[in-house]
Amino acid sequence: MTRIGGLILALALVASACGADPSSEVPVDSVEPANTSSAEPGAATDAVLPFGPSALDDMFSSKFPPSLVDAEQIISGGPPPDGIPPIDDPRFVTVAEANAYLSDGEPVVELTIDGDARAYPVQVLIWHEIVNDTVGGVPVSVTYCPLCNSAVSYVREVRGVETTFGTSGRLFASALVMYDRETESLWTHFDGRAVVGVLAGDQLEVVGSPLLAWADFREAHPEGKVLDRDGTGYSRDYGRNPYVGYDDASTTPFLFRGALDDRTQAKQRVVGVEIDGAAAAYALDGLAQGPASATSVSLGGTDLVILWKAGQSTALEGSEVDTGRDVGSVGVFLPTLADAVMSFVASPDGFVDSETGSTWNILGEAIAGPAAGSQLERVPHLDTFWFAWSTYRPGTELVEEL
Repeated sequence: MTRIGGLILALALVASACGADPSSEVPVDSVEPANTSSAEPGAATDAVLPFGPSALDDMFSSKFPPSLVDAEQIISGGPPPDGIPPIDDPRFVTVAEANAYLSDGEPVVELTIDGDARAYPVQVLIWHEIVNDTVGGVPVSVTYCPLCNSAVSYVREVRGVETTFGTSGRLFASALVMYDRETESLWTHFDGRAVVGVLAGDQLEVVGSPLLAWADFREAHPEGKVLDRDGTGYSRDYGRNPYVGYDDASTTPFLFRGALDDRTQAKQRVVGVEIDGAAAAYALDGLAQGPASATSVSLGGTDLVILWKAGQSTALEGSEVDTGRDVGSVGVFLPTLADAVMSFVASPDGFVDSETGSTWNILGEAIAGPAAGSQLERVPHLDTFWFAWSTYRPGTELVEEL
């Protein structure tokens, strides 16, 4: 491919990945979900989803329930639906096989359900953005938005009906807009809400799936499965970053035309956490201290510990996904074990609790000492840019000094 041809392709991919104007008439988080299912994920059900027009064809149909956002602010990114093709039939390889082409610091999305541990390399997700999979018997969609630097996974069931998700080719607030293939309603990637269409108001169940350095996944899950880059069904330049230089805090988000929350730079990296209705963004620069750090915080009256460990590269800076600067990996947990509140300090081997002297890894697993085999309760978080978190969580607390 010529250099000019590569640039055209990169621009097309950037235009199709995520994002638009956050100045909607109704904030994304101001409407409660209209419907959720109480059925266990994957359970047999006779539920039927409503029938109506496709939001892909007409976002302004009078047959839709009220939209959660101003549909005029959902803009075209260029390609048609699934122009960036999701992976609907994922294939997997062993950790040993993937180790041949994944670098230690390369970012992967880690998802473990009922002992089924899987890694989804960002070098693949950056070209597909959605993987429809079944993990531990649970149907899930693993999603990644390069323009807002976020990975989120959801149970892909709506009102008890299993579905799959595709890329709509549209953008809202510089974030991927998905669509479900049962009703073709539009959903925001960042918080898993149907914002336009017959399902407007529904919300997906989130499943914790942090970005993690490949070396840390490999060590924690030596028998895990890794999304096969040679089994996607598509020919892509896996390993190359089509968003060179995008991870620059001083630059403006692509296609973001509204008012930015100027409390800090738009593309400042933050760790976004929401619990019991309280939301906070913790500046990554405040967490990244030395080779590792353990930071105790309180949010909404709940004690949390944020673990950070050096070793993960940003995928959005260099020409290759493994050549970006070291931004590290993050885990957020409830610091309790057997109802006792734990305190943690970073050590050369991981994180040590002061109560038992046990050593823990970045995934909140005790790997040595009296508590070996124990697991801290994970609190879902987002590694993302400030503009994205502050748009979807207006009024969020910003914590820069830790």
